[in-house]
Amino acid sequence: MKSPSSEARPDLTTDLRDGVMTLSLNRPDKLNAIHNDLARALLQALAAVDGDSSVRAVLLRANGRAFCAGRDITSAPTDEDLVLVQAVSRAIVELPKPVVAAVQGWAVGAGLEWMLDADVVVAASDARFKLPEASLGVFVTGGLTATLAASAGLARAKALMLLGDAFTAADAQAWGLVWRVVAPQDLEAESRRVAEQLAALQPVVASRFKKVLNEVGLAHFTRAIELENAAQRAIAGGQAAAGGAGRAASS
Repeated sequence: MKSPSSEARPDLTTDLRDGVMTLSLNRPDKLNAIHNDLARALLQALAAVDGDSSVRAVLLRANGRAFCAGRDITSAPTDEDLVLVQAVSRAIVELPKPVVAAVQGWAVGAGLEWMLDADVVVAASDARFKLPEASLGVFVTGGLTATLAASAGLARAKALMLLGDAFTAADAQAWGLVWRVVAPQDLEAESRRVAEQLAALQPVVASRFKKVLNEVGLAHFTRAIELENAAQRAIAGGQAAAGGAGRAASS
């Protein structure tokens, strides 16, 4: 049961200043783990940003000691979870305005995947990253099969996804996942500075650069989303079939 304070607290907060819309994941007590209400709130906020000409850039950040711990595993995954997390990723990539991600602490699973959907990533030196999906028996989301390979190369993307080893902000920068690494106390100011620099561009220029770069560098992003969905459902179906066979054999 939720406490009265958690009931009153929004899962996402917004703040528009100087052309920059700041979207803050706001479940700090859960390390900003993703549940459907948070995904819906972010999806709605991104849709509003798309139609608001006063917004010229987005800063995606998180309150608390972690950026995002991935999907909230306190409940079993559903098909709606998959639809929503993928919809957020597409909204970030397809938004005709630049998105900056500011990352501190852990960025795990879908949290890391949303981070890579952004256009520029600024990370605190204490940030840590991990893709545990394979070890958990689920598939990655967020178009990661396109974005991670585009950033880090296919061989490294395979190792990071299949082995699931944790890595540091320095690793992430060296591998092309992060643009800049700063001291934790400087993350807020530096990510804001980068977002304001992007907001100062002519909107049509920023939009065209993002569109063309993504169409060339992430040419298979939409297909990646489709294949990830199919893989997730195939794995879930195979596990259900195996479970049923096991129960039948033991009866």
